[in-house]
Amino acid sequence: MLLKEKVCLITGGASGIGEVAARRFAAEGAIVAVIDIDAEGGRRVADAIADEGGRACAVGADVSSEADVARAVAEILQAYGRIDVLLNNAATILPKPLEEVSEEEWTRVIAINLKSVYLTIKHTIPALRSSKGNIVNMASLNGLVGQKQNAVYASTKGAVIAMTKALALDYAPDGVRVNCLCPAGVMTPLLEQWRLRQPDPDATTRLLNDMHPLGRPASSEEIADAALFLASDGARFITGVALPVDGGASLGY
Repeated sequence: MLLKEKVCLITGGASGIGEVAARRFAAEGAIVAVIDIDAEGGRRVADAIADEGGRACAVGADVSSEADVARAVAEILQAYGRIDVLLNNAATILPKPLEEVSEEEWTRVIAINLKSVYLTIKHTIPALRSSKGNIVNMASLNGLVGQKQNAVYASTKGAVIAMTKALALDYAPDGVRVNCLCPAGVMTPLLEQWRLRQPDPDATTRLLNDMHPLGRPASSEEIADAALFLASDGARFITGVALPVDGGASLGY
């Protein structure tokens, strides 16, 4: 098993990529702590893992709140005594022109997508130093190449990439690796909701397929597998990497 007995904290673990990653990590022997503002959803995922023979707990927390993050990390350490992997997956999107973005919307997206990464790393790094663990941040292809009408989201993900590289240098002497994933389109419930809100959902599906040379967006399972690789000893000499998992979407001109 790739993560046997490793305590893995996953933010945004109640749905989408986070849920799939939680179940995938547990199947590889991890003890998974599902952190989500949706406490009921987190418990559902933890219960599903237990039903499948794995070990998991759920902690309801707003990852943009330092008090909530500090409490959640303390609960996990009290329960298991260590943290080996932090997967920063919690995020939100705001696809609209910048001039239509209110200050409150800007602040909310920054808080969920970027501030949360700062807070979770700040409060888990002592435990990660002790375990010589690692951090996997969920960035985006948008942070590498940008995207029309999505400047706020792209800004947060570009910042996550830069933070990942800086922290990889800071924590390398402690034996803590820091990497990030950069998916393109992923067929999560969030993307499906967005697709259905478009004037022509079928045309949007064709657009999503055409933007990926492999002919389709990724599944959540494919992104979870990439996260599993970076979190495992298979990536033990990899740090500071922003790994595109994009079906070739970043290729061509």
